[in-house]
Amino acid sequence: MTPVSAIVLAGSATVAAGGVLAVLRRGLRWGLALQAVGMIAVGVGGAMLVLGAASAGADFTGTAAVTFGLDDLTGFFLAALAVCSVPALIFAMGYVPGTRGAQMVGPLTAAFLLSLVGVLTARSAMGFLVFWELMTLIPATMILAARRESIARKAVFQYLAITHLGGAGVWIALLLLVGQGAFGDPAALQAAGGTMQAIVALTALIGFGTKAGIMPFHTWLPRAHPLAPSHVSALMSGMMIKVAIYGLIRVLFEWLGATPVWLAVLVLALGTLSAVGGVVYALFQHELKRLLAFHSIENVGIIVLGLGASLLFEARGQADWAALAFAAALLHVLNHAVFKGLLFLGAGSIDRAVHGLDLDRLGGLLRRMPWTGGAFLVGSMAIAGLPPFNGFASEWLTLQSLIHVTTGAAPTGASLPPLAAFGLGSALVGFAATIGLAVTAALAVLCFAKVVGLVLLGQPRRQACATANEVPRAMIAGTTILAALCVVLGLFPGVIVPRLMLLAPTAGGASIGGLYDGSAFRLQVPFLASGSLPTLGVGLVLASLVLVLTAVRGSRRAAVAPAWACGQRVEPALRWTSTGFTKSLRLTLETALRTERAVDIEEKGGVIQAVTYHGAVPHLFDTLLYGPIVRGALVLAGFARRLQSGSLRTYVLYLLALIVLLLVVGRIWVAP
Repeated sequence: MTPVSAIVLAGSATVAAGGVLAVLRRGLRWGLALQAVGMIAVGVGGAMLVLGAASAGADFTGTAAVTFGLDDLTGFFLAALAVCSVPALIFAMGYVPGTRGAQMVGPLTAAFLLSLVGVLTARSAMGFLVFWELMTLIPATMILAARRESIARKAVFQYLAITHLGGAGVWIALLLLVGQGAFGDPAALQAAGGTMQAIVALTALIGFGTKAGIMPFHTWLPRAHPLAPSHVSALMSGMMIKVAIYGLIRVLFEWLGATPVWLAVLVLALGTLSAVGGVVYALFQHELKRLLAFHSIENVGIIVLGLGASLLFEARGQADWAALAFAAALLHVLNHAVFKGLLFLGAGSIDRAVHGLDLDRLGGLLRRMPWTGGAFLVGSMAIAGLPPFNGFASEWLTLQSLIHVTTGAAPTGASLPPLAAFGLGSALVGFAATIGLAVTAALAVLCFAKVVGLVLLGQPRRQACATANEVPRAMIAGTTILAALCVVLGLFPGVIVPRLMLLAPTAGGASIGGLYDGSAFRLQVPFLASGSLPTLGVGLVLASLVLVLTAVRGSRRAAVAPAWACGQRVEPALRWTSTGFTKSLRLTLETALRTERAVDIEEKGGVIQAVTYHGAVPHLFDTLLYGPIVRGALVLAGFARRLQSGSLRTYVLYLLALIVLLLVVGRIWVAP
């Protein structure tokens, strides 16, 4: 056993011990703390692999035995899991004891983390599928333990139904790979022909894409994530959907063989749909955690855009750019785990303080909860892609990759074929993806301007917000750690991007020499050149400006004065609402979104007494895609129920008809 294997194994055992300790009535906090210690060890082992430690354990195999192993890609995801989970567990030490079903949530958190580690380290198809199913079932159990409402039970049923129906693609893809001897051997699938390769690729996209929340397979995500305890929501959105990305990377980049161009174009198209669609629907949400869930779909779309660009560069033979786009996707995996974990934990703190997350019933919390509000503000700027925070770094790198997909430009010193050799179609898709990412970034800024304005700023919209108090120190510590990481990863992305480029399956010491020579980037991307100094400079300038303004202000504070409202008193009805922030966009996209509006006018004696406005943006994927599917399934179920007559003679007749059908089909099949 190598040292890295020993560290990861010891960390996993510690997490398991923490889960056992959390079962005890007085051991819940200590159990969560022990789980955090174990995840630190797992993260250290993963970081060692990323930094160059030798791979350990078995290779990928199609045998029925459950085997485990470690390599650099697994190491990266283990490190990202630790970065997300350790602050979440620290947060949970103050959060979980106050939740319903705490004695179940504590140990199930450990089981959930071990299932994630199991998927990442599994080296057999059987082991992968076993832990994959556990990773799906355990969060559902935690939601049911913490929430007893009928809406929670319905959401869990939909989550399990959709992820298992879509997840059948994972089983089909892996079993086909095993059947072809290609589980871990891309040459075997390449020899099987293009049809088998296409089937594996499409089933993997559907299966892993469903769990990752890629549109149009995403519909379970905004239903389940908001209902989980906040630290579980952070883990689900921060890392569970990224484990699905890990599986997709294994299939598409390692086991599929040579990348067909159509697959790269399809991945880019799905990424664009998810990024733009996720942020558009997030804009019109009125509940904070549901809004954050739609932003998970958006950010998974950005990750998939990086992966699609990498596949297209690989198909073109541009290994340099393939490695860079792959690094952009991995960097956003890490960044999203950090800032989305922070935002979900912050939402949990706000919910604990004011007992509700309706955006139109919050306000003024930055003054009442400065630590939580300040951390939430940092996370909001990070997810909006504002420099110098980490979201900007990975989105900018992804944008640079997409621009070069469109132009076909070669890196400095490299000699590559012209764009025309690859066809106009892929260039147009790259152009659409570039525009889509730019639109996504702009709308994300608008969305979180709304969130910050309604949640943190302004006047409290109800008494609970006016009297809110800061949450316990453990909850503050969890959000503060993640906020600090948002800043550090934003200022120094160039420190880790070179290592991430080397994780690309097509990368090697010589293959990325056009962009990176082991000491400095030759690509003129502002935040990467010269060890991230430009981004660091922006950060230092902004920090210096804040310090100067603070010193000039001194101890003086602005005088409290009423807001100007055209000469009339400021009434609660005049305050900005979530709908007010997005009204102009809703009118612009009215045809595409099919918005619903209703105005109820109450009259008495011919005089209008009250006017009530109702508006909604329906989720078109539910109404136009999944609605007809569900109705058709119910019709078929009703027909199948009628077949259950209870008559033995009828069942014997069904059996004879089936035997005759099998004989006829078999005779046709074997006929020359």
